[in-house]
Amino acid sequence: MTASPAPIRVLFLCTHNSARSQMAEALLRHIGNERFDVQSAGTEVTQVHPLAVAAMADVSIDISGARSKHLKEFVGDDFDYVITVCDAANESCPIFPGDPQRIHWSFPDPSAVEGSDAQRARAFAKVRDEVTFRLRTWMQLF
Repeated sequence: MTASPAPIRVLFLCTHNSARSQMAEALLRHIGNERFDVQSAGTEVTQVHPLAVAAMADVSIDISGARSKHLKEFVGDDFDYVITVCDAANESCPIFPGDPQRIHWSFPDPSAVEGSDAQRARAFAKVRDEVTFRLRTWMQLF
């Protein structure tokens, strides 16, 4: 009997840890199963955006209990990958021990979209779908 390989440790970073990084964390945890140990954080702490919660519920993933976390909670942790999902977080990303591979994926901020409730909800769904596509493409490397 062989031991299962250690999970790949991934940290998603964004500015507020309220939408993009939260969705990326939940999506990779969902589609990656036990192959990944996933966290997310932000350079500032706010709260998880209700439209991010709704967008994820639309694909049967519940993030209603998620909380916005500051990257300081993870600075001493070892990660295999640190993936920034917004330009501001990419510019202020700290150095992590163990020399993780840094990846930057620039997704638009859905919370910046103005308009009707339906237009704003579509913006969150669009980013969720773009993150899903990027994750599935990236996971083909493993």
